[in-house]
Amino acid sequence: THYLFIVVVAVNSTLLTINAGDYIFYTDWAWTSFVVFSISQSTMLVVGAIYYMLFTGVPGTATYYATIMTIYTWVAKGAWFALGYPYDFIVVPVWIPSAMLLDLTYWATRRNKHAAILIGGSLVGLSFPLFNMVNLLLVRDPLEVAFKYPRPTLPAYMTPIEPQVGKFYNSPVALGSGAGAVLTVPIAALGAKLNT
Repeated sequence: THYLFIVVVAVNSTLLTINAGDYIFYTDWAWTSFVVFSISQSTMLVVGAIYYMLFTGVPGTATYYATIMTIYTWVAKGAWFALGYPYDFIVVPVWIPSAMLLDLTYWATRRNKHAAILIGGSLVGLSFPLFNMVNLLLVRDPLEVAFKYPRPTLPAYMTPIEPQVGKFYNSPVALGSGAGAVLTVPIAALGAKLNT
């Protein structure tokens, strides 16, 4: 019953997670909003994973949670591809390795929820932007995809006009990692407090 509950809620929370990181989910905003994405996605991952990991008390639940989100997102990627958009139109975020670090922390500290929040949350905040920057580097040509295939759901004021890569941030990985690591801990603590 617990795992069925986790599956149902993880699938629904995927929608919230995707919307929180909509800036990287589609390639038109993938690079310019990387810091916003890193903060929102690492926070969303830690809050959901910590909540359900503590709910079951089983190390491995965070990875299970991230796997469900990954599968669900690949289904969405396939749907866009079926509509005629290129394979690189959607970049699936890399949640699983960071969730594995969270599970490893929970297991290594003998299911200490405070260590999972402090150490695990920090590891997720630091690692998540790095994994996803590597993921973005593998995209064939994000600017070409963004301008050739604009998203039909974008309002006119959000439609890309000119390349903005590297304009706003000197080091998106450093900013995203730092902000993600700082913010995931207190928010995860709040989520764990609500769970008790």
